[in-house]
Amino acid sequence: MALNLNLSLGSHSMVVVDTSSSSAKLSSHGSCVYKNGSNINSNLSFRSVSMRKSECFTVRSNLETTGATVMVGQVTEVNKDTFWPIVKAAEDKTVVLDMYTQWCGPCKVMAPRFQELSEKYLDVVFLKLDCNQENKPLAKELGIRVVPTFKILKDNKVVKEVTGAKFDDLVVAIDAVRSG
Repeated sequence: MALNLNLSLGSHSMVVVDTSSSSAKLSSHGSCVYKNGSNINSNLSFRSVSMRKSECFTVRSNLETTGATVMVGQVTEVNKDTFWPIVKAAEDKTVVLDMYTQWCGPCKVMAPRFQELSEKYLDVVFLKLDCNQENKPLAKELGIRVVPTFKILKDNKVVKEVTGAKFDDLVVAIDAVRSG
């Protein structure tokens, strides 16, 4: 059983649970986590990821290590190991991938605009992949030739591509995939 627990910090505390097959009620008391009243701390591992105005915890049962958290309203950094599981978890949602490098000037210009798009299109999953040496196999698999390159996926397939820092072209491509 894979569980994803997202706690949004702010004026309200919100818990989102994905058990992949059925609903489960999770509650917490101090540092203990309970599923339907039973303490399940001994079977869980926590990974914390800092985010703007919230904190995301991925909670996994030690019995199974599958499961991916799909976030909207923000850009999620992916790597060669997390990209495809997140794309598959997005199911029929449109996924936009920003393929960049840290040394690329146009990539740095596009980054805040890409973030703005993630806040505008709440029905789209926005991901970014640093095309460094570690992620080179995935970049090659996706056919990157220049950075930045934006790949738009639907149903686990690349359906559109925008190369270069062409913001307006990216918006047109996203709108076309969303509407069609």
